[in-house]
Amino acid sequence: MNKSDIKRGASCRDDFDPASILPERALAQIFAAIQPVAETESVSLRSALGRVLARDIRAGINVPSGRNSAMDGYAINAAALPAGGTAILGLVGASFAGQPFPGRLGPGECVRIMTGALMPAGADSVIMQEEAETTAGGIRIGAGVKPGDNVREAGEDLARGDRVLAKGARLAPADLGVLASVGLAEVEVSRNIKVAFFSTGDELRSVGEPLADGLIYDSNRYTLYGMLARLGVEIIDLGIVRDDPALLDRAFLRAGDEADIVITSGGVSVGEADYVKETLRARGEVAFWKVAMKPGRPLTFGRLGRACFFGLPGNPVSVMVTFYQFVQPAIRKMLGETGAPTITLKAPCASRLKKRPGRIEYQRGILSRDKHGRLAAHKTGAQDSGILSSMAAANCFIVLPLENDGVEPGDMVDVQLFHGLV
Repeated sequence: MNKSDIKRGASCRDDFDPASILPERALAQIFAAIQPVAETESVSLRSALGRVLARDIRAGINVPSGRNSAMDGYAINAAALPAGGTAILGLVGASFAGQPFPGRLGPGECVRIMTGALMPAGADSVIMQEEAETTAGGIRIGAGVKPGDNVREAGEDLARGDRVLAKGARLAPADLGVLASVGLAEVEVSRNIKVAFFSTGDELRSVGEPLADGLIYDSNRYTLYGMLARLGVEIIDLGIVRDDPALLDRAFLRAGDEADIVITSGGVSVGEADYVKETLRARGEVAFWKVAMKPGRPLTFGRLGRACFFGLPGNPVSVMVTFYQFVQPAIRKMLGETGAPTITLKAPCASRLKKRPGRIEYQRGILSRDKHGRLAAHKTGAQDSGILSSMAAANCFIVLPLENDGVEPGDMVDVQLFHGLV
């Protein structure tokens, strides 16, 4: 008997598998199964970084609160200046931020003013100090000043009643500043979610343990921890679970009881010791378990009690690719986050890329500028799903469509920036 006589099913080396579903269908099924958390909590502004707003925020005050100067200079009434030449205005006082000029500007007068200080009554413009000259008789100012020059109007940034930030926004540093500018000390955010994860495999050892022949260190828990930490969720690390159905069953029960989302890595392929899918089927439900993508085809999604379940492949690159394409969007939806699209752009490829039709591929690449200053993408090197250094060297995925049969240098490709993912 030779290889051609052996009847077999689709393997991980095949590029087409009729049992696989397209990535967009997989993501649609995941989204259909997830509802945003309903519970909310109030947190202090400094604790709100990275949290998701649970309601719209509207301004209770004008920002800025009054008309003020955008420059250090002199507050004037533009109508008092001649059409040409210069005029000398009498200096009658000063206006500082927090200490406004108390009087009213009269004809032929000006007030020294600092950036952020309230405009005096009767003034409508500010002349920059570099464009004015101090003389014995006052301040010499040239023509050409228009009403409103260098003046910030009340509510120019935010007017009372304006929507400051929308429900579903993940709060960034600038957002904290904007919320502080309208006087908020606390904000209402979505209740944080708990994510439990563990690795499976008899061959795995934790960092710091000695390695015997055939054993490897578990890198997946560290990449998963890093990706989850950047999303700000509560993390439950359940360690390494050996390829034992009873141990897996126990880990599944604990994770499903404690978490909103459960993630495993390894044990979802077709090997004799790959028990994850069977354990999920016994304790919950399996929605799908193969996706037409490379790397990462053996991806299981389903439910485990009240928790959503993701069974990621064991290869390190596959873990990261499937997390970014499916788990991260799911977490964002569960938190109620909106407006966080993945950043994808077109760029010429500087490398020759091998591919066969049948799966969408996520090759690791580097997007940079060529000698002419134009953006170009090139691969990081070997693209095997076990070469984690290909992810460490990359700053993007080069996404090749299902029917693509390879890329030649100069071809345009879709580039998915890691910045939009992490």
